[in-house]
Amino acid sequence: MLATMVLAGLLAATTTTEDAARPDVLIADFEGPDYGGWNATGDAFGEAPARGTLPGQMTVEGYRGEGLVNSFRGGDDATGELISPPFRIERKALNFLIGGGGWAGETCLDLLVDGRVVRSAAGPNRESGGSERLRWDAWDVSDLQGKEATLRVVDRRKGGWGHINVDHIVQTDAPRLPARASKAIALTHRYLSIPVKTGAPKVRARILDDAGKILREFDVELAPPGVEPDFLAFSDLEAQKGKTLTVRVDELEDAKALDRIGQSDADSQGTELYKEPLRPQFHFTSRRGWLNDPNGLVWQDGEYHLFYQHNPFGWGWGNMHWGHAVSPDLVRWRELPIALYPHQYGDWAFSGSAVVDHRNTSGFQKGDEPPIVAAYTSTGRGECLVFSNDRGRTWTEFEGNPVVKHEGRDPRLVWYAPGKHWVMAVYDEGAEPKRQSIDFYTSPDLKAWTFASRLDGFYECPDLIELAVDGDPSKTLWVVYAADGKYKLGTFDGKTFTPTSGPEKLAFRHGNFYAAQTFSDEPKGRCVQVGWANGVTFPGAPFNQQMSLPAELTLRTTPDGPRLFAEPVPELKELRAGSCEFSRTPLEPGAKNPLDRASHRLLSFSPRSRLQIPISSKSVKDIGRAEDYDREACEIELTFRPGAAKFLELDLLGTPLIYDVERQDVVCKQVRTFVPQVDGVVRLHVFVDKGSVEAFANGGRTTISVADLPAVAEPSLGIAAKGGTVMLEKLTVHRLRSAWEAGPSR
Repeated sequence: MLATMVLAGLLAATTTTEDAARPDVLIADFEGPDYGGWNATGDAFGEAPARGTLPGQMTVEGYRGEGLVNSFRGGDDATGELISPPFRIERKALNFLIGGGGWAGETCLDLLVDGRVVRSAAGPNRESGGSERLRWDAWDVSDLQGKEATLRVVDRRKGGWGHINVDHIVQTDAPRLPARASKAIALTHRYLSIPVKTGAPKVRARILDDAGKILREFDVELAPPGVEPDFLAFSDLEAQKGKTLTVRVDELEDAKALDRIGQSDADSQGTELYKEPLRPQFHFTSRRGWLNDPNGLVWQDGEYHLFYQHNPFGWGWGNMHWGHAVSPDLVRWRELPIALYPHQYGDWAFSGSAVVDHRNTSGFQKGDEPPIVAAYTSTGRGECLVFSNDRGRTWTEFEGNPVVKHEGRDPRLVWYAPGKHWVMAVYDEGAEPKRQSIDFYTSPDLKAWTFASRLDGFYECPDLIELAVDGDPSKTLWVVYAADGKYKLGTFDGKTFTPTSGPEKLAFRHGNFYAAQTFSDEPKGRCVQVGWANGVTFPGAPFNQQMSLPAELTLRTTPDGPRLFAEPVPELKELRAGSCEFSRTPLEPGAKNPLDRASHRLLSFSPRSRLQIPISSKSVKDIGRAEDYDREACEIELTFRPGAAKFLELDLLGTPLIYDVERQDVVCKQVRTFVPQVDGVVRLHVFVDKGSVEAFANGGRTTISVADLPAVAEPSLGIAAKGGTVMLEKLTVHRLRSAWEAGPSR
């Protein structure tokens, strides 16, 4: 195996004026409809270059143009080779973009002369997490000039990072190797502030202490010199105050980008935090950076704890930490410092859960209060435990980690009272034969776990809950669901889940909703669920993604048997700041919109709300100014009889929601779901926030969550009947104040 050769000799070599002026020679840019003479074998490369990211792959970035070599076709288990036509080496170096797996000799680009590998380069990734970004690399081939050669892209690896990405191979006299840059900082404040520009080249940054030990290591889209950052990311280094730290980046095209790294005693950017134009008013968002799966939902001593998957250094997925927020009421959240940091770069803190160990079965308790114990997936080690004796403010890692090691992730902890033991429901998978399952383990003390059983057919982020049917504690069923929210009902004896609801999974939540979890130790005895509203994006904002509204789950008898219902928690009513109500109002086709009065009485629209945002654009530069966008938050409760009408249409401040009477469907953008009339009546409970709509139908039997930044000139509320008269039994509109109005204090 040959590593990329050091180019010191080439860089130092004297270059003649004639040589310096020689133009680059393009070998391949992979922009054509096929590989253009390159020969592909196996099943990894297909018959033509990929057009970016392939199905099931993390977002591929950093390639040139539209096409590239990407051997992820069919996933990481596909293998093959791609061999170029022969060419003559005519320059001193070969530049190329490379990414993917870092397995020397298995996921690599080879240069062959006389059939022998004389240079080889692999991608940067071997551990879980990582980045699909291609980076420049180069070979010194000055000693090979004049020789005939071929290039070979190799994918012989199966499993994690078993693929290779290559693009834009060029012969050149100017090798392209980004230089290492560093900056020494005498730390006098708690935080380092790091300027981030979404879409800038992603680099790996390290913060080193005065002895050279890595304190933080992460990928970041560092704002280039002269470019205004989109936001500042903050790294908490309180324990290092008074010391001199070094920020080092190994692949930086302009070292001046480090000059704007500063210091601060607060991890906030100005006075407008939580007041940004795109900030949701009552859905939880992180102050900045990326957010996904809710983790560790638990209540203790007057506080609901919401942990979540978090990238504090970027608008997109990556650098997985556990963010942390607390609330007294599930509505007003106060964001705390990061709870869990990655064990090291590439060993990320993936999803998990938390419980209060009331009986101190773990022995972790110090003091009078029982500890919070969290289980999470350390991507490089397995399922790990951490515990806190100060209400989740600081965390200690269990010295015996990992407690479970397997091919899965996302442990959910549950106390099984009849057996007086703990249960871990955790996702697991197998390759031969391909399997996706929830595995159940048991433990007396949270530290030593024994495999008990397996339930096939579920994918990641499992939850396990027991609910009373119709509120009767003598009639309970257990519920198992995973990331997509589809569930089965059954019995559970502390070791094995036995389905009773039939072979097919049941669904009641639709749209932008994923990886939900319920709170442990909920003080009112409720089962409260929060999900990730995946795909609710905020282009141009310093934050990205949001949580769904907290909803209480219940099991109720229906003609189809017991089914899950989800209703928004009543604490949300505290946000109501004015209401307008209509009762027993017939709505005829073409009638004047009765909600005009509600719009003008309750909702005020600033001039900036007249500007349009092209919501189909994923590019920050294309959406215009985020500060020109506004949409007020409101809540609508509607009970109606469709009668002979064909449709009832709601205009939710620019977002249409339609009830299709014939099909008995609710339709909102891309989401369509069955909502049958009950005794001729349909009930809708709708929440409209900046960036999304959530609707609960017929008491929560069906729910939808829809991402939307409406492109309208004058957002308003509207309601109309089509094809017949609709009887509005009751229609109430509430204006909602922001949950951030008081500003969540530290």
